[in-house]
Amino acid sequence: MEKFADDVNVLCKKVPFNFVTKEIVDQLSRSGSSPAANYIEAIESLSKKDFYFRIRICRKESREAGFWLRRLAKVCPELAKDCVILEDEARQFLLIFSKILTKYSND
Repeated sequence: MEKFADDVNVLCKKVPFNFVTKEIVDQLSRSGSSPAANYIEAIESLSKKDFYFRIRICRKESREAGFWLRRLAKVCPELAKDCVILEDEARQFLLIFSKILTKYSND
């Protein structure tokens, strides 16, 4: 997950700055690093309820990162290949966090 956050930041540095891309980069850089940070919080949680809450945030932020990567691919077609690769990674995280939540709800 940390590598994903780093890769998102590297991509964000490549984006040409303008009014539209500024908002996308701001949102993407936040949502791209949030799953890793919240996962660290989840594994250090003091209760199951807190763990569940943090994993839900991880899932939500992974979904949001995918959204912003799709937006970036539309406005910067020259970066679309990188966006598609990272969007797939965000989708994989989404599936992993969903599986964790499914397992948790059965405990």
